[in-house]
Amino acid sequence: MDINDLRGLSTLFLMITFIGMCFWAYSSKRKKTFDEAANLPFADEELNQRTIQEEVKNG
Repeated sequence: MDINDLRGLSTLFLMITFIGMCFWAYSSKRKKTFDEAANLPFADEELNQRTIQEEVKNG
């Protein structure tokens, strides 16, 4: 076994890993989790608007 065999095996291993990660990322089981994560930056805006509305109402 020489260096070229090791390079070939590492390429094959990385290709299988990449394909596995693609299947994991596009799995229908993960859709809800990824949708929630995609909306996280906007979660603070809703809280901030509610706080402002309560301050205006009380103040």
